[in-house]
Amino acid sequence: MQKLINKYYSFDAIIIEKLVGYENANYLITCKEQKYVLKTYPWSSELFGEVTAETDVLNILNKSMEGKFPVPVKNANNKYVEKIEFEGEVKIVRMLSYIEGELFAKIKHNKKLFASFGTFLASMDKKLSGCNNYIIKSKQFKWDIQHFHLNKKYIKDLPDTQDRKVVEYFFQQFDELVLPVLPDLRRSIIHNDANDFNVVVKNNEVCGIFDFGDMVYTPLINELAIAIAYALLDKENPIEYASYIIKAYHKILPLETREIDILYYLIASRLCTSAINSAYHTKQDPGNNYISLSEKSVLKLLHKWLGINPVFAKNTFRSAAGMSVETPKSISQVIKERHKVISPVLALSYTKPIYFNRSAFQYMYDAYGNTFLDAYNNIPHVGHSHPKVVEAGRKQMARLNTNTRYIYDELSRYATRLLSKFPDSLNKVYFVNSGSEASDLAIRMAKTYTGHNNVLVTEYGYHGNTQTGTDISDYKFNHQKGQGQKSNIIKTNIPDTYRGKYKNDDDDAGKNYAQDAISKLRKTEKPVAAFISEPIVGCGGQVPLAMGYLKELYPAIRNQGGVCISDEVQTGFGRLGNYFWGYEAHNVVPDIVVIGKPMGNGHPMGAVIASNKIAESFEKGPEFFSSFGGNPVSCAIGMAVLNVVEEEGLQENARQTGNYYKKSLEELSKEFECIGDVRGMGLFLGIEIIKDPVSLEPDTKLAGIIKNEFRNRNILISTDGPYDSVLKTKPPLCFNRNNVDQVIQSLFEILKTHFHK
Repeated sequence: MQKLINKYYSFDAIIIEKLVGYENANYLITCKEQKYVLKTYPWSSELFGEVTAETDVLNILNKSMEGKFPVPVKNANNKYVEKIEFEGEVKIVRMLSYIEGELFAKIKHNKKLFASFGTFLASMDKKLSGCNNYIIKSKQFKWDIQHFHLNKKYIKDLPDTQDRKVVEYFFQQFDELVLPVLPDLRRSIIHNDANDFNVVVKNNEVCGIFDFGDMVYTPLINELAIAIAYALLDKENPIEYASYIIKAYHKILPLETREIDILYYLIASRLCTSAINSAYHTKQDPGNNYISLSEKSVLKLLHKWLGINPVFAKNTFRSAAGMSVETPKSISQVIKERHKVISPVLALSYTKPIYFNRSAFQYMYDAYGNTFLDAYNNIPHVGHSHPKVVEAGRKQMARLNTNTRYIYDELSRYATRLLSKFPDSLNKVYFVNSGSEASDLAIRMAKTYTGHNNVLVTEYGYHGNTQTGTDISDYKFNHQKGQGQKSNIIKTNIPDTYRGKYKNDDDDAGKNYAQDAISKLRKTEKPVAAFISEPIVGCGGQVPLAMGYLKELYPAIRNQGGVCISDEVQTGFGRLGNYFWGYEAHNVVPDIVVIGKPMGNGHPMGAVIASNKIAESFEKGPEFFSSFGGNPVSCAIGMAVLNVVEEEGLQENARQTGNYYKKSLEELSKEFECIGDVRGMGLFLGIEIIKDPVSLEPDTKLAGIIKNEFRNRNILISTDGPYDSVLKTKPPLCFNRNNVDQVIQSLFEILKTHFHK
């Protein structure tokens, strides 16, 4: 290296140090009075042209902003860039001056520093806007945000499934919200890599920037997005810090509204590019720590970014630039418009209803910029807007959608995969569009198979909104406005071991509850067609069936010629953690299983799973047909849900996070006696709120206060049970321990304020 410097440059190097780098080999050259950086690259004619173009741009910048950028140094051949043979290889070599100062990444950050960063970037970009270089303009580069799609192939290199799904989500958001806008944005040559290790600071102000090798011709706003992405690493309040840069930049180089409005997604895109390229190069070169220098911080910020409502980011960024902020319709106006066309019988949650417009995994975003932690909605089973589920539906919708009177592979493929989750005796599936339809069909099949009409149901059970569903749902027919109990419906007490007849300390509680039900059956004149129950009675207040109950009751039902139906609409697909289906917890196998809600992650799907003998009896009747049940799009979405549950280990997450959640609630109950019972399994829990631990009198008022206080703290839960006194929490299965801690801390603070012993 010393020989090379002596040959091509006219100064003596005192110290030569190899610098850590990404793809090039660079050296810090310390001379008596000045420092330089020698940069070497592997030879290619294309790269030689790019390095020459970079040199030309640096020379232009240094004419008007001297000392802010590396200065190209001519060699002994009067060239800035030289092709030479070095250590047996052909290299591209050039020398640049060294900019003195501290790296942005290494110093303490504050508002003044960030403002100076914005000012510096804008000043540089004003000068760059006058540059016109055909080599840079023709460059197609994976680190250019407009070519974000070039990085998709690296997603698989992220080792963690939770990281991968977040990156996949932002790729989809980019396609939906950024790509359509890109052609209309202002374009310019930009530095394209103003990361915290390329920016130099003196006296708490940005004084320079180096490494212009990533320059591209792209939408101007990408410069700001890249700079902000890295500047925000490890910040507790990233949006606030971003606004400091935006405000200062806008004063020098005014931004356009349409640029500001996509900035949230551009920042996310750069973070994704950084994360997945780091993962890829770490696999290729595990010993190079420079490659993964910021990877953890980048991924941490990406996950944090999910918790930021895009509307909040957009409005904050607009305000920083002095632009007007869009004001959405008021809640009262939205409700008024709703009630013009939708009956108020479709009730709204909370005393202050919420107006949502987007969502992601365990977060929901309202129209006013607030982010809500969803600890309640069990229908988006694998998470709101999960990219793999969305993509599966989109792809299939673009290819084929029809009904089951035609033959297509998606139906048999999904049916086979779904049935693999059941014991061999449950081997026929009927697809419909909801859990309600599935319950209706299950009862119809049971009556056809048995020739009987009576149905045994549990107290407070709920099985859907069809006429049959209402007939068999005590929660509906026994309501003060309900239709009343039909003559063919036999109702048995809910096997509740907390406030029921047989308690937790009774080892035979489940058996005794079953015997009570069997006694009722014996008193009826006609045998039953079916017994239907949820493994955990949701509308009863998240009450798990007492252990031993089904083991005792199922044989009695079958002895009468009836069939046993497990309603897994809420408890299925791994939600309970230890079990994929709730009936498995009771060591029984039903004759029919009803599923719905989570199977399509929000896409309307339901199904009945039955045995061959029940299916054969049903075949003797009229044709069964559902216009949309089992269509190719639904099958593709259902398959994606099953894939995600397995790939992301969501059943195990439900077990671990659910155990942590339940234990945390139980610990809280020791401090607040108004928490009478914590029950359930996995991520399907109920918290009974009582007035005192002696009478167990339900405290409906306090439960309602807690629910609405959670809403005021941007956390979604609900209440249920016969007295509406049970807090129910059944979040998407991607819910994690940090989310649990947020719920527990909020519940602690609410009870501290509103509960008095």
